[in-house]
Amino acid sequence: MKVPKIVVDADVFLDHLFGQHEPSLLRLALQRFFCYTTVFQAIELFSFGRNEREFRAIEDSMASVKVLGLNAKNARLYGNLVSKKTNVMRALVAGLCREGKLPLLTGRPGEFRGLGIQVVPVRLVARYETGQEILSAATRRSAHTG
Repeated sequence: MKVPKIVVDADVFLDHLFGQHEPSLLRLALQRFFCYTTVFQAIELFSFGRNEREFRAIEDSMASVKVLGLNAKNARLYGNLVSKKTNVMRALVAGLCREGKLPLLTGRPGEFRGLGIQVVPVRLVARYETGQEILSAATRRSAHTG
């Protein structure tokens, strides 16, 4: 069976590093998906680091995911997203998700609404056993919330 792919938002990493979930939602996501993050989420994570120990912890948390970067050939797509008057970093993350045709796992779905990506709320990760079940539930949820 093919393991589904997903982009993991910075908030999921922050919860892993500083949160209360045991096991962390990042660990659960890694068990259910082939996980990516983006260079923009990495930038956001490093903005929270205050010392070398914290920077190492952030690097370690990202070691098990592939980090996606920006490709200049899609500048028009990103320009269109940024023009929607949304948070620029969120628009750039959404652009990478759209470019890779990947859903986004996040605890802040409202920040990505209207950017043309499938948003997967983090609460679904603990509720379902497989990545496919999680994506199906997220699809059903978005069909009901329109």
